[in-house]
Formats: sequence, structure tokens, C-alpha cells
Amino acid sequence: MASDQENSQDANAPDDTSEKEITRGITIMKSIIRDRDKAVTYNVNWNADNQLIGSNAAKSFNIEDTTIRKKYILQLAGKRHRGWRTFLANKYLKDKEIFFVEYDPEYPVKYAIFITEEEWVAFVAQRRDENFKKVSATNRERASNPTYAYKKGRLGYARLEEKILDETKSDATSLPPHVLWKEARVGKDGTVRDDVQHIYDECETLSQSISTAEDQENRSVLSRALNVPEYPGRVRGKGHGCTPTSLYKNPRRRNPSNQEVMETLQALQAQVLQLQKDNERYRCMEKCSSQSKETSEKASINCLNKFPEGISSCQLYLSSPTYRLVGKGKVHNTSGDLLHHRPLPDGHLKVSVDVVLDKDALLPIPDIVSETTLLRDAIGSFVAWPLDLIFIDDETPTKPASKDKGILRHNESVASQKEVFAQGSQQLSQKIGSRQKNKRDLPVTYLPKKGAFVPRYQISLETLVDSSDMATAGAIRLLDMEEDIFGYSCTETIGKEDLEHIFRHQELGVGVIHTYIRFLYDNFMRGNDQLSNRFRFVYSSLVNKALICREPDSCREYLVKRFMASSTNNLYLWPYNSGCHWLLLAIDPLKEVVYFLNSIDGEWTNYPDMKQLVDTSIKVFRSQRQARVPRTKSSNITWIKVQCPLQRNGIDCGYFVMRFMREIINMNQIEIPITYFDEYKCAHYTRLQLEQIKEELCQYFIEKRLISI
Repeated sequence: MASDQENSQDANAPDDTSEKEITRGITIMKSIIRDRDKAVTYNVNWNADNQLIGSNAAKSFNIEDTTIRKKYILQLAGKRHRGWRTFLANKYLKDKEIFFVEYDPEYPVKYAIFITEEEWVAFVAQRRDENFKKVSATNRERASNPTYAYKKGRLGYARLEEKILDETKSDATSLPPHVLWKEARVGKDGTVRDDVQHIYDECETLSQSISTAEDQENRSVLSRALNVPEYPGRVRGKGHGCTPTSLYKNPRRRNPSNQEVMETLQALQAQVLQLQKDNERYRCMEKCSSQSKETSEKASINCLNKFPEGISSCQLYLSSPTYRLVGKGKVHNTSGDLLHHRPLPDGHLKVSVDVVLDKDALLPIPDIVSETTLLRDAIGSFVAWPLDLIFIDDETPTKPASKDKGILRHNESVASQKEVFAQGSQQLSQKIGSRQKNKRDLPVTYLPKKGAFVPRYQISLETLVDSSDMATAGAIRLLDMEEDIFGYSCTETIGKEDLEHIFRHQELGVGVIHTYIRFLYDNFMRGNDQLSNRFRFVYSSLVNKALICREPDSCREYLVKRFMASSTNNLYLWPYNSGCHWLLLAIDPLKEVVYFLNSIDGEWTNYPDMKQLVDTSIKVFRSQRQARVPRTKSSNITWIKVQCPLQRNGIDCGYFVMRFMREIINMNQIEIPITYFDEYKCAHYTRLQLEQIKEELCQYFIEKRLISI
């Protein structure tokens, strides 16, 4: 049997007219014919990818009787059989111009030992079928104009690889597919076309960010750079005989069996139990040795605390090395509650972390699933927290939830928008009067004197909250986010503590930031095609500090999918929380420009995980977008630090980010000046400028009928 290792060329692109291959006819190797008559065979060699190599690879050969070798020969025989069928069609069914003849072709008596008359009639009918003709014409056109022409004739990828390794005297057993792909397209004069070099450079860039497992499980870096689909059972750039299994030396990962899952679960449970015992022993020793009166008093009060059933806002404390408040969140006290599909440790409750006050605080029990040890990396996640280190604001049980259109309430009766605001307005004067008696709750500048700013919507909303079921701890509202806002439909949770943060001007959680984005979309972008096509948002809950460290692939996939949705220049606004601080990224993926707006005057180099995610996402987006637009010369990603207004305390970052987004959309410009917009340029935002943002939020809550009384 003869093997010439012919390799099909890439099916998308212009032929290089400067070096056109000469069509080669049938080759008769007389020495092989003579040796065949004498029963002489040739032994052949195989490379690490189970492909024929060596001087006898294109001659008759002796194949050992193994399954993998039989598979190779059968695949090669199938390839030759398809070629023979094409030969029959060209010779008997088509004219010299390769058009099908109208008359009935004669039966090829010469091949009667291979083809019966019935088989010939079926073959002719199949080739004359209109659907077959369309597919044949498409494939012929594609094959006649390859974008990246293969230039190594009958050498084949396997023997080309062998030649390169021999010439370079390398100890390697194989070369990466994209390296072979490039070498197979080098002309006789040794020159490499610019478009071929561009694809090779893209592969080098992608190989730095895509793991071998990801390369195997999904699309290879070469297929990604070419932006073509991956076909099963083959490896692009390696030639006939090489499969994903032979290349990666292991089969594709299978789903574990139930028994394996249970064994893994039991092992993890044993580790958790041991960690619980060690942690309890350490805490007992710590409590016994503690001499702090304040620590013992607070601990005893906490231990006696009875937690209400349901979800309650809470404060999170740690007792080592000092007793201190380290964060805020929500405690989930429900029967049978699990943490990451496992029972909670004794003496602990499930807590969701919203705000971190101590960036160096450790988790009481490390999360073995995500390998998280720091509290700041657990924002937006659930963790186990000791009972005696949780303080709640109220012990009133949470009411059951019921659904309503757009906003979900914990109250079955729904007042109309006019009734809600009217009742709040009637109580406004009483609220202002009570605030005058206690000026600590309301700054002097807010008093209703002539010319002073009065936060009417804040006061009205707070009045409505105090008079509604939202006054109870753990009460929440669910605000629907439609697909156009973040790229997919989702629901945002707003709790009492979120509203308290606004009223008291405290650190903001992600729910408030997302609600303000919904306000910007509804009031500026909805119905305005220019703004809605120019500005888009990134959902911070899917790309935060914790998820970037724990699930970087899912974060990158979301960003790339978000970028791919654009057809023109877009500016993507991404409020990013680093664990204890909000900043804003404005990303133009087409121009590969990232505007960095940080209200504490920090550098983007202080957030390496975030920067790496953005850079990698833009590179992958660049690669996947090549099929949509003409290729452009790759450029470096540009990061620009915008000289934006700076905050003067440790709590205003969220308010600054909301105002940044509002001003960027209001200016309606894709490019943000390095010195910020002249219309809004200042060293610091005044308290009044931030209060205006809060007023917009509170007015939006009221207009959306968020609170009912």
C-alpha cells in the first residue's frame, strides 16, 4: 500500500499567484512494483503523533497488527476511495470544462470487477443530484482559492516535522501545530507572507493565556486565530493520522461516575471536619488566654443573641489578633441551609459578604472549594461565620416573598405610584421637623432654610421605608434587569441595609451600583439609539475580585461575549470592586483602549488580576472578530489613567463611580480626555454633587414603586 500523506489546504482564502503549484499526475514507482512482485516489503517508522515518517513512508510498507495502525490504514484507504470516486466522476460524468454531461454515461466495463451495473446507476444518480452539485461546487471553489496556500507538495506535515527536527538537531519529539502550519506555508525562497506571520503571532499570544487543557477541550489556538471551527478526530496543522488523543497523550476528560463523586465528597467532608475541630480548638485556646474585658463582654452578648429566621443584615467581627469589625453582609438563617452543597459547621451560619472594612482580614474558615482565605476575595460569595462573631440589626423575622411585575416585594398589597409618593410627601414636613430636633442625623446644610438644599426624595423614601415592611431586618426587593442592560436577563437584590447606606452616606454595595445603572439606562439610553448603541455596561457581579481569582475563564468568556455583541465602536462601563474599593473602567474593545478612573489616585498596576483579565479578553476578542472585519495590524492595548476628581475620605468611591458613569454618558463621547471633561473638571466632588446622585436614586426607587405602605 502506498501513502503520500497528502494534506488538504486551509479552506478559506486567495491563492498565492507568485508561486503556483504545478498539477501532478499519477506517479508510477517501478521499484515498488518490482519489489511487490518479489514479496519485498519496507518497514516504516511512526512519530509521537502516530503518523508515518522516514524514507519508506511513501512506499509499500509492512504494518504491525495493532488497533491504532489498522485505524490509520482504514482512514487512509477511505481517503483513497473518495479520491477514486472523484476520478470516476471527472472521467465519465463531466466534460473537459468539468461540467456534467447531459447524456447517460456509458458503463465503465474496465472496472466491472469493482462496480456492478446497479452500483453504477446509483452512483450516477447521486452525483447528478442538485444538492450534491451545490455542495461540490462550494467545496471546489473553496479548495481552488485557499487563503493560506500549502506549499510543501506531497511532503506532508509529518515528514515536514521530521525534516525540521533533523535539521535543527532538536531533542523534541514534536512541534506545536501553529509552528508546523507556518512552516508549511513558507515558499521556496524562504519568505513568509505577512498574513501568515500575523496568524502565527496571534497563536503565540493566545498560547500564553490558554491552557493545554482548554486547548484540548475546546478549540486549539490555531483554530481560534484562524477563526474557523474545530472538527472532531483531527488536529489542524498536524496532518493525517494525528488526533487530539495522540497529541495530548490522554483522552478527553469524562464526567466522573457517581461513585467517584461520592468518594471525593467524603474525602472533602473529612477534611472539613478536621478543619472545624482544629478551628474550634484554636478558638477555645484563644478565648481562655484572652485578658481583654471588652472582648469577653462582646463575645458573651453575641453568644446569647437569637438570630431571626430568614435573611438579616449583619456586621461581621473577628477576635484575632484583636476584636474588631471587619465587614458587613447578610446572615442567612434558614433550616437545612447548605454551604456549597455541604452542611454548615456546628456553631456557624451562612453569611454573604457585601462590604469589607479590613482588607487584610482572614476568613474564620477558609473556603476549600474556591481556595479563598481572605475576606476581601469573598465579596459576593457565601462563607461560614461563627455565631458569636455576628451582630444583627434587628430580630424581627423576615416575611415571605411574593412576586410583582418588575419589582418583587415582601408585601402582598401594592400601592400605586401616586399614593406612595403622596403619602411620603404628607409626612415630609413632620420628618424635617423631627430632624431639626436632632441635627446629628441631618447636616445643617440640609435644613429647610432659604437657599439650602433639602434632600426631599431621600427624606420621603426614608419615611416610606420606616412605614413599610422594609423596616424589618432582612426585607428585600428584587429589581429585574433586562438583557439589553448587561447582556443577559438577571435580577438584582435590594435590601434595607442598601437603602440605609444611601440615607447615612455609607459604603455602597453592588446592588445600589447596579440599580443606578438601571436608572441611567431607563432615563438616558432607552429609546435613544445613539446612546444605547454607544454605551454598554458590564455586570459587576460576574466579574469581581473573587470570581477573577476563582473562575478567570468564566469571567473572560463573559467579557468576550459582551464585546462580541457590538458592531460599532462601543464604550463598556465596568464598575469594578477590588474588595474594599470601587473604581471605573471604560473599555473600547475595537480601539483596544482602556480608560482607568480611580478616585483614590491609584495605578492600574495595583490590580494585576483585573488588568490581566481585561488584556486577555481584548486579545481573544481581537482574534474572534477577525472573520467579521478586514484584518488590521495588531497593536498594543492602551491603558489611560484619567485625571478624574478624587475623594477625600474612605467611603465615597461608590458615589464617585456612579457620577463618573453619568457624566460620561451625558457627554456622549467614546474618547475620555486624560484630564477629564472640561465641563466636569474639578479636584473633588462637593457633597452637594454626590447628594444629587443620591436624590436621583431615591426618586427612581419611588417612581418604580419599590416601597409600599
